[in-house]
Formats: sequence, C-alpha cells, structure tokens
Amino acid sequence: MSEHQHDEHDEHDEHSGHDNPSHGPEPLVGVDATDLHAAVAALAAALHGYVDAAVGVRAEFGSTEADEDPRILVLESEIGSLNARLYDLLHERLGLHADLTGMSWGEDEHGDADAPRSDAEIDTFHLGFVVGPPPGTSDLSLESVLDLVEQGGAELAQHLVDAGFEVGEWGASRGAAVEFEDELDDADEDDEDDDDVTGMS
Repeated sequence: MSEHQHDEHDEHDEHSGHDNPSHGPEPLVGVDATDLHAAVAALAAALHGYVDAAVGVRAEFGSTEADEDPRILVLESEIGSLNARLYDLLHERLGLHADLTGMSWGEDEHGDADAPRSDAEIDTFHLGFVVGPPPGTSDLSLESVLDLVEQGGAELAQHLVDAGFEVGEWGASRGAAVEFEDELDDADEDDEDDDDVTGMS
C-alpha cells in the first residue's frame, strides 16, 4: 500500500470512531460476518463481470482502445468502490486496515531479481509540452526550451532511480517523441527537422 493510500485511509479513519471496541486492545468476539461476506460476494461478482466484459471488448478492439473503453472504465470504477466498501466494513467491524488491493509477484514468477529485464518488463513513457514564445520583448527563444526540458528530464530520471526504478535511457526532443534505438525500426534517421537529446542513466 502506498504512502498516499495510507494517508487517505488515515484521514478516513479519523472519522470512523477509533473509540469503539473494534479498535480496542482486547480480542473481539461475536462479530456477525454476514455483511462482510456479502461485500466479498459483490466484489467477486463485479470481478467476474469485468473479466467477461474485458474478453468481449478485447474481441472488438486493440489493447490500447480496450483499456480506454467506457464499459471497462465504468467497471473499474465500480470495483474500486466495492474495494473501498469492503475496506470500510473490515475497519468498522474489526478495526483492520486491510491492504487487499496491492499486487506482488514472488521470485518464482520473476526469477532472479538481478537478471536483465526482458522486453515484456520494460516500457517507454513520454512527457510533452506545447510551448510558445514569451509575451512581449524577450531575449528568450524557443531554441532554449530544449535545454530546460533536458534539465528537467535529468532531474526526473534521478527521481525515478531514487524511487527504485531502473532508467536505462531517457531523452528530450523537440517536435516529436524521443525514439530509442530499439524503437527506430525502419524510421528515417536522417530527419533533421527535430532536435533530439538522449541521455543514459
């Protein structure tokens, strides 16, 4: 569970009555779990509905379009609400701060943590800006924008590394998204219209 999620839960907990017995130091007996099981059943039904919808949507569209399909987004929102409902019930009845929405993979699934990452474990991310010249008279020109973006890119790459991610490459470009070596394929490398600065972490 992320620090942000904990903050949200802690803020919610302030309004949930920590003075009642469910949050006390004594063992809690005689709890009626009917509502808890009902919440789990509703969540399970929603997850089954999501799988059915996802299979149908994927049969109509590519993966990117399927990810953004309104039917998928509505179901994801519903599942998020049901997760929150289950969390609230567990907190209200048992005083638990249940982390039921995190994800983890064991060593069996990922193998050696020090082994090189496969292509399936790596993705590219882009951040773009639409920049115009400063208003009025100024010595600044659009030529200087790339330097500023490059400085920000270096700082952001360092933030990602500090957070524990592996940043193999990063880049800043003008006019087009950065293309890395394994993405070039048959792209025209002789195009001189776009400035490009690529860095290695």
